Amino acid sequence: MKTFDHLNVIGLREWIALPDLGLELILAKVDSGAKTSALHASEITTFQRDGRTWVSFNAHIGSRKQQRLQRCEAELIEIRPVTSSNGQTQERMTIRTTMVLGDRSWPVEFTLTCRKAMRYRVLLGCTAMVDGDLVINPGLRFVQDKPNMTARTARNNEDTP
Repeated sequence: MKTFDHLNVIGLREWIALPDLGLELILAKVDSGAKTSALHASEITTFQRDGRTWVSFNAHIGSRKQQRLQRCEAELIEIRPVTSSNGQTQERMTIRTTMVLGDRSWPVEFTLTCRKAMRYRVLLGCTAMVDGDLVINPGLRFVQDKPNMTARTARNNEDTP
Protein backbone atom coordinates (compact mmCIF):
# COMPACT_ATOMS: atom_id res chain seq x y z
CA MET A 1 0.00 0.00 0.00
CA LYS A 2 1.42 3.39 -0.93
CA THR A 3 1.61 5.72 2.05
CA PHE A 4 2.27 9.41 2.64
CA ASP A 5 3.40 10.47 6.11
CA HIS A 6 2.40 6.98 7.34
CA LEU A 7 -1.19 7.36 6.06
CA ASN A 8 -2.76 4.94 3.58
CA VAL A 9 -3.84 7.43 0.93
CA ILE A 10 -6.28 6.80 -1.91
CA GLY A 11 -7.68 9.08 -4.60
CA LEU A 12 -11.24 9.74 -5.72
CA ARG A 13 -11.01 6.91 -8.25
CA GLU A 14 -9.23 3.62 -7.64
CA TRP A 15 -9.01 0.16 -9.19
CA ILE A 16 -10.24 -2.63 -6.92
CA ALA A 17 -10.81 -6.37 -7.12
CA LEU A 18 -13.45 -8.55 -5.48
CA PRO A 19 -11.76 -11.96 -5.82
CA ASP A 20 -14.36 -13.96 -3.88
CA LEU A 21 -16.85 -12.90 -6.56
CA GLY A 22 -14.43 -13.56 -9.42
CA LEU A 23 -14.13 -9.84 -10.21
CA GLU A 24 -10.48 -9.02 -10.88
CA LEU A 25 -10.48 -5.37 -11.96
CA ILE A 26 -13.23 -2.83 -11.32
CA LEU A 27 -13.13 0.94 -11.40
CA ALA A 28 -14.53 2.34 -8.14
CA LYS A 29 -15.62 5.83 -7.18
CA VAL A 30 -14.62 6.76 -3.64
CA ASP A 31 -17.38 8.66 -1.83
CA SER A 32 -16.78 9.69 1.77
CA GLY A 33 -20.32 11.10 1.87
CA ALA A 34 -21.80 7.63 1.43
CA LYS A 35 -21.93 5.36 4.46
CA THR A 36 -22.20 2.06 2.62
CA SER A 37 -20.52 0.73 -0.49
CA ALA A 38 -22.63 -0.26 -3.47
CA LEU A 39 -22.17 -2.68 -6.36
CA HIS A 40 -24.20 -2.45 -9.56
CA ALA A 41 -26.21 -5.67 -9.71
CA SER A 42 -29.22 -7.01 -11.57
CA GLU A 43 -31.25 -10.23 -11.71
CA ILE A 44 -30.82 -10.68 -7.96
CA THR A 45 -32.31 -13.90 -6.62
CA THR A 46 -32.08 -15.61 -3.25
CA PHE A 47 -31.52 -19.30 -2.57
CA GLN A 48 -30.68 -21.56 0.35
CA ARG A 49 -27.28 -23.20 0.85
CA ASP A 50 -26.38 -25.15 4.00
CA GLY A 51 -29.30 -23.58 5.88
CA ARG A 52 -28.25 -20.01 5.03
CA THR A 53 -29.65 -17.49 2.58
CA TRP A 54 -27.45 -16.64 -0.39
CA VAL A 55 -27.91 -14.29 -3.34
CA SER A 56 -27.12 -14.85 -6.98
CA PHE A 57 -26.76 -11.78 -9.17
CA ASN A 58 -25.25 -10.27 -12.29
CA ALA A 59 -22.46 -7.86 -11.38
CA HIS A 60 -22.07 -5.10 -13.96
CA ILE A 61 -18.36 -4.40 -14.14
CA GLY A 62 -17.86 -2.69 -17.46
CA SER A 63 -18.53 0.89 -18.43
CA ARG A 64 -21.77 2.25 -19.85
CA LYS A 65 -20.19 2.07 -23.30
CA GLN A 66 -18.66 -1.38 -22.91
CA GLN A 67 -20.90 -3.41 -20.62
CA ARG A 68 -19.67 -6.64 -19.05
CA LEU A 69 -21.58 -8.98 -16.75
CA GLN A 70 -20.33 -11.57 -14.30
CA ARG A 71 -22.68 -13.96 -12.53
CA CYS A 72 -21.82 -14.01 -8.81
CA GLU A 73 -22.97 -15.69 -5.61
CA ALA A 74 -22.50 -14.53 -2.03
CA GLU A 75 -24.05 -15.10 1.35
CA LEU A 76 -26.75 -12.56 2.22
CA ILE A 77 -25.74 -10.63 5.34
CA GLU A 78 -28.94 -8.62 5.71
CA ILE A 79 -31.52 -6.50 3.94
CA ARG A 80 -31.11 -2.90 5.07
CA PRO A 81 -32.67 0.46 4.27
CA VAL A 82 -30.33 2.79 2.37
CA THR A 83 -31.09 6.43 1.67
CA SER A 84 -29.62 7.56 -1.64
CA SER A 85 -28.19 11.00 -2.39
CA ASN A 86 -31.57 12.08 -3.83
CA GLY A 87 -33.29 11.29 -0.50
CA GLN A 88 -35.10 8.10 -1.54
CA THR A 89 -34.93 5.15 0.84
CA GLN A 90 -34.65 1.68 -0.65
CA GLU A 91 -34.34 -1.79 0.90
CA ARG A 92 -31.10 -3.35 -0.37
CA MET A 93 -29.59 -6.79 -0.06
CA THR A 94 -26.17 -6.65 1.55
CA ILE A 95 -23.21 -8.98 1.09
CA ARG A 96 -19.72 -9.09 2.62
CA THR A 97 -16.79 -9.95 0.38
CA THR A 98 -13.05 -9.47 0.26
CA MET A 99 -11.91 -6.29 -1.47
CA VAL A 100 -8.38 -5.81 -2.77
CA LEU A 101 -7.07 -2.25 -3.10
CA GLY A 102 -3.42 -1.80 -3.96
CA ASP A 103 -1.54 -4.53 -2.13
CA ARG A 104 -4.01 -4.87 0.77
CA SER A 105 -7.25 -6.80 1.21
CA TRP A 106 -10.03 -6.77 3.81
CA PRO A 107 -13.75 -7.65 4.05
CA VAL A 108 -16.19 -4.97 2.88
CA GLU A 109 -19.98 -4.90 2.91
CA PHE A 110 -21.64 -3.99 -0.39
CA THR A 111 -25.29 -3.30 -1.02
CA LEU A 112 -26.60 -4.64 -4.33
CA THR A 113 -28.43 -2.03 -6.38
CA CYS A 114 -29.07 -0.76 -9.88
CA ARG A 115 -26.45 1.86 -10.76
CA LYS A 116 -27.07 1.89 -14.52
CA ALA A 117 -27.68 5.65 -14.50
CA MET A 118 -24.40 6.19 -12.65
CA ARG A 119 -21.00 6.59 -14.30
CA TYR A 120 -19.26 4.18 -11.89
CA ARG A 121 -20.48 0.66 -11.22
CA VAL A 122 -18.95 0.53 -7.73
CA LEU A 123 -19.17 3.13 -5.01
CA LEU A 124 -16.87 2.87 -1.99
CA GLY A 125 -18.49 4.38 1.08
CA CYS A 126 -16.80 5.60 4.24
CA THR A 127 -17.33 2.33 6.15
CA ALA A 128 -15.04 0.52 3.68
CA MET A 129 -12.41 3.20 4.13
CA VAL A 130 -12.49 3.10 7.94
CA ASP A 131 -12.09 -0.68 7.93
CA GLY A 132 -9.12 -0.30 5.59
CA ASP A 133 -7.54 2.59 7.53
CA LEU A 134 -7.68 4.82 4.45
CA VAL A 135 -7.49 8.56 3.94
CA ILE A 136 -8.80 10.22 0.76
CA ASN A 137 -6.88 12.91 -1.05
CA PRO A 138 -9.60 14.46 -3.24
CA GLY A 139 -7.02 16.04 -5.52
CA LEU A 140 -5.68 12.65 -6.62
CA ARG A 141 -6.85 9.71 -8.70
CA PHE A 142 -5.44 6.21 -8.98
CA VAL A 143 -2.91 6.59 -6.17
CA GLN A 144 -2.71 2.84 -5.57
CA ASP A 145 -1.52 0.34 -8.14
CA LYS A 146 -4.05 -1.94 -9.80
CA PRO A 147 -4.78 -5.00 -7.63
CA ASN A 148 -2.28 -7.77 -8.21
CA MET A 149 -4.11 -11.02 -7.55
CA THR A 150 -0.97 -13.17 -7.99
CA ALA A 151 0.95 -11.18 -5.36
CA ARG A 152 -2.07 -11.27 -3.03
CA THR A 153 -2.35 -15.06 -3.29
CA ALA A 154 1.38 -15.53 -2.68
CA ARG A 155 1.34 -13.13 0.29
CA ASN A 156 -1.69 -14.85 1.85
CA ASN A 157 0.02 -18.24 1.48
CA GLU A 158 3.12 -16.89 3.27
CA ASP A 159 0.93 -15.86 6.21
CA THR A 160 -0.54 -19.35 6.53
CA PRO A 161 1.35 -21.62 8.98
